[in-house]
Amino acid sequence: MITAFRKTAETFAAGAKTLAQQYFVSPEVFAEEQDRIFSKQWVLVGHQSQLAEAGDYFVAVVAGESLIIVRDKDGEVHGFYNVCRHRGTRLREDRNGHLSAIQCPYHAWTYGLDGRLIGAPHMDQVPGFDKVDYSLHAANLALWEGFIFVNLADASTRHGGQAARGGYISLEKWFAPLAGKFSRWNLAALRSAKRIEYDVRANWKLIFENYSECYHCPGVHPELSKISPDDSSENDLTDGPFLGGFMRIAKGRSLTMSGNACALPMEQFGEEDFQLVFYYSIFPNMLLSLHPDYVMVHQLVPQSPERTLIFCNWFFHPGAFEREDFNPHDAIEFWDMVNKQDWHVCELSQQGISSRAYEPGPYSARESIPAAWDREYLRHMD
Repeated sequence: MITAFRKTAETFAAGAKTLAQQYFVSPEVFAEEQDRIFSKQWVLVGHQSQLAEAGDYFVAVVAGESLIIVRDKDGEVHGFYNVCRHRGTRLREDRNGHLSAIQCPYHAWTYGLDGRLIGAPHMDQVPGFDKVDYSLHAANLALWEGFIFVNLADASTRHGGQAARGGYISLEKWFAPLAGKFSRWNLAALRSAKRIEYDVRANWKLIFENYSECYHCPGVHPELSKISPDDSSENDLTDGPFLGGFMRIAKGRSLTMSGNACALPMEQFGEEDFQLVFYYSIFPNMLLSLHPDYVMVHQLVPQSPERTLIFCNWFFHPGAFEREDFNPHDAIEFWDMVNKQDWHVCELSQQGISSRAYEPGPYSARESIPAAWDREYLRHMD
């Protein structure tokens, strides 16, 4: 049953305008974002399904820091700085793989999957050397609904449980407003069918703002608009780090190339739920799209003021993979098309904003969520 949702225009703050030019083009602003936001907030780096077995790992970059995300022999997931404790050598150059231990390619110092130093050739000849003192430096890591987040804030930035500029709190406290909200999708149990990487020549904030409105949909997404009316959006989260709500889907349709459901539906869904798709932005780098038959997640990794890497992942009910009628590509191809349409207009926006003629323009009433996202962003930058 849908309650506490309001039409997008009802939460619009009159007078809201787009951000000033420097927020999209300035290297100094980009550096501030890395320091004030990505170094102090919980940042999405992946999903637990990427680490199916002990020894599986991948490398993630957060605020310019390379991190090794690995599952140990007890099943625990860790995040370690990709830095040897001997002379600082980068430990892993590849993006992902499987290993039984983490060994430095330079002098063969070797670490267990839990980060403990277990081998240091000839260091027993150094007076007072103790391997216990040289474990890998760990980053704060925690899981929410099966998704892996890291927080680079350390003890020196914490004060009374909070970091400078509204930073470090536990992941559990950070996501407390969303507790149980997505339980019907059982996100932690879902399996990925496809992950696509996009290299977009646009500022990361333009991606968030574009995701948060369908004012652009009739002209940019004609295929999407035929199935999901652009004026059907209603939101229940309209302020703060979590924003969004639902849009309606034509009865009996799905957001796929064929227009038909492509997979086993999520559990505990009522009839009305099959006519809704939910879109939420999770500050600062996650876009969560919840469909009746699949879940799509965008993970943003800002590279520069004018470039963003985006990892898009499609997740399905684990039972769907066993069915003969499972057709994940129907959804993947649809959103790959829509994604590319979005990236194109975001790149056009980046090009125009870089002009000396650009000045902030007024948001429409259909853009109340992008305006709210800007307010949250500026709160962290002030």
